[in-house]
Amino acid sequence: MKIMSVVGARPQFVKLAPIAKAISETEHEHIIVHTGQHYDPLLSDIFFRDLGIPAPDAHLGIGSGSHGVQTGAILARMDEVLEQFSPDCVLVYGDTNSTLAATLSAVKLHYPVAHLEAGLRSFNRDMPEEHNRVLTDHASDICLAPTEVAREHLTREGLANRTVVVGDVMTDVLYEVRNQVESADQAAAIADLQLPDSYYLATIHRAENTDSPERLREIVTALSNADKPVVLLAHPRLRAKAAEQALELEQGSIVLRDSLAYPQLIAAALGSSGIATDSGGLQKEAFLLRVPCTTMRRETEWVETVQLGWNVLANSTTEILAALTRPAPQPTTAAPYGDGHAARRVVEVLSERIPLG
Repeated sequence: MKIMSVVGARPQFVKLAPIAKAISETEHEHIIVHTGQHYDPLLSDIFFRDLGIPAPDAHLGIGSGSHGVQTGAILARMDEVLEQFSPDCVLVYGDTNSTLAATLSAVKLHYPVAHLEAGLRSFNRDMPEEHNRVLTDHASDICLAPTEVAREHLTREGLANRTVVVGDVMTDVLYEVRNQVESADQAAAIADLQLPDSYYLATIHRAENTDSPERLREIVTALSNADKPVVLLAHPRLRAKAAEQALELEQGSIVLRDSLAYPQLIAAALGSSGIATDSGGLQKEAFLLRVPCTTMRRETEWVETVQLGWNVLANSTTEILAALTRPAPQPTTAAPYGDGHAARRVVEVLSERIPLG
């Protein structure tokens, strides 16, 4: 079987790593298409290197732009890529513009589509990611759900017969990288990053938080008043928006750093006292590492992290500060995101369900 993976953003590269490894252990052929949606090397090329992902077979070089511009540019380029490689299946990841554009191109050219991380729902129609994931699920031939909650969402939407729960592939790669970091000298790794002895880790990138001057100022004010340094990993989007708004990011407790390569991010997360983020992936990574998380959003797709007490939704300055500095939650052995072998199940499902032409 010829499987085509289409990726374009940091969380997708993380998910691609265990899939690429699982496919390499079979006789299937794997074609990797990089849309170029994330074009900063720290958000793109370095992930391929550090996670041992083969070089892309095609790079579309799309770059930045509005949602419509990005989606349209990827859609325009995908037709020729699909015709060039003629895959048996197109595997799309998560909820980005790359995900939706690749799906639309594939279904219109009659290539089977499988959606990895299907069934996640925030129920927030203001989020572009929510539209991307819902539209992709309903266009896909196979919905690869990470959790039972995701399966329930898909069942309510009439997609039960297309859905298979495989577990979460980010758990696969997180466990592997965590073990590598812990087997190495984690203290030395953190020292190399020149991080404080005791700190919180933070990321901000979603449009709902960066595009509103009032909202971004509220978050920065909360982080700047924390009881210990807050290492803010500044995504290029955040820096640009803060500059537009004449907002100084490095103030009070905030220590500004560039984005980190994935193994460094995991080392920094493991060494932190807590994480403040609006990232879907980092919420889940925090839970899997058993690091308390504060999610600066009004909802989360990963409801299990909240239900188990390891994640708190916070929005006002007071809420964010209180959540970030709260005591550690009760320990848990719950494993809602699988056992670290989801990628192997994904390949098995594709082998069983995709007809060969």
